[in-house]
Amino acid sequence: MIIAETERLVIRNWRETDRDLAYEINSDETVMEFFPFRRNRAEADAFFDRVHSMIAETGLGLCALELKESGEAIGYCGLMRTDHLEPFIPAGTVEIGWRLATRQWGKGLVSEAAHALLALGFETLGLNEIVSFAVHNNVRSTAVMERIGMHRVEGGDFDHPGVSETHSHLKRHVLYRLAAAEWRSRQ
Repeated sequence: MIIAETERLVIRNWRETDRDLAYEINSDETVMEFFPFRRNRAEADAFFDRVHSMIAETGLGLCALELKESGEAIGYCGLMRTDHLEPFIPAGTVEIGWRLATRQWGKGLVSEAAHALLALGFETLGLNEIVSFAVHNNVRSTAVMERIGMHRVEGGDFDHPGVSETHSHLKRHVLYRLAAAEWRSRQ
């Protein structure tokens, strides 16, 4: 199922042939630098199964990114509910998130996919706002948030409840937000 297309990307549901990519990304030390875990093959397969079924079940989820030119799956970007982060983010809020194979970094592909998914969220799904968050010093992710028009929420920083004290350097997160009205005014 194709969710959206951009100049260089097909944003789609996952295919069985994408399992290796899910493992590659989720076990890569550089990609996962700001996460307290790396997934082994079995955990990456379980992740793949979850994200593959999520899109069909909810209409939201982490979508595979495929290069139009080669057909290669290179990462993912998607919209998801953040119900697990109350009271920091209200239930029902939708976040945008991404991960990309390192060989594709620096080409603007995540920003391109994120712009298409913001359009989907605001125009098709009728969302009032979309948020994103990252570890406070993850400048690669916060730079993408700013490139796609999001702004840091004043007073919105929080300690992620899913990160244990054993990884205290990864607990502090910054929150970014984009309102539908603000997005529409820029189109």
